[in-house]
Amino acid sequence: MDGMRWAALYATHNDAGTAVLLAAMERAGVRRLVLGSSVAVYGEGRYRGARGGVFYPGLRRRRDLDRGMFDHRELRSGDVLTWEPMGEDAPLRPRSAYAASKVAQEHYALAWVANTGGNAAVLRYHHLYGEPVADGRHVRSAESGVAARFRAELLAGRPPQVFEDGGQVRDFVQVRDAAVATVAAVERPLPGFVPLNIASGRPLTLWEVASTMAKAVDGPTPVVTGHCRVTDIRHVVAHPERARQALEFTARTLPAAGLAEYALRGAGRR
Repeated sequence: MDGMRWAALYATHNDAGTAVLLAAMERAGVRRLVLGSSVAVYGEGRYRGARGGVFYPGLRRRRDLDRGMFDHRELRSGDVLTWEPMGEDAPLRPRSAYAASKVAQEHYALAWVANTGGNAAVLRYHHLYGEPVADGRHVRSAESGVAARFRAELLAGRPPQVFEDGGQVRDFVQVRDAAVATVAAVERPLPGFVPLNIASGRPLTLWEVASTMAKAVDGPTPVVTGHCRVTDIRHVVAHPERARQALEFTARTLPAAGLAEYALRGAGRR
């Protein structure tokens, strides 16, 4: 994680770039926007306590992480909080400069809708993976994040390094499915400001992801490092129901199968 190192770059491209685009759209009378956002806008996920309360916890404490206590807990009882899928109305609490810039994009889009009466479909893509695409000039790629790191480590003959205890839960979406969702949003106008989780609905732990990819290529067994950063997110899992209803979108590629194929292609095998 780069911390705030690239904050000005993200602000220039995402914040200022979106503001310039929306101003031009208003002048030109364009009234529809499909915005590519990110799961990163949520920061930490949604949890439920042992007694039934809903929690959106903040940062974990460094001393707890150093002791291997990775799960969020209720402050008073100390009970471990259980993750649960969250909808699009969950609070936005970015943990990185990139995430903050994506939140800003969404806020500009919401203000544009309020001021112009336009319509904005906001696609919060979850953890994307997939092959890079060459357009004749350069390579455009979904190869970022933990799945790409695991694949690079396997390609180098090294065991994937899994942070914390490997129990972190994420939702992985094949980039082709994300493209299908995007086309659906372009073809199906939605009224007002509509954020949508673009997710598979089949969450996996990072240990499961690393193990699935390693087995696919007969690679070394992943190593759980216990390493953790205070800004890391424990669990973030979204509910995909709104996108299913609004766009008739359901991810076709199951993450376990898609990630195995992704690892095999990285190794030059199919």
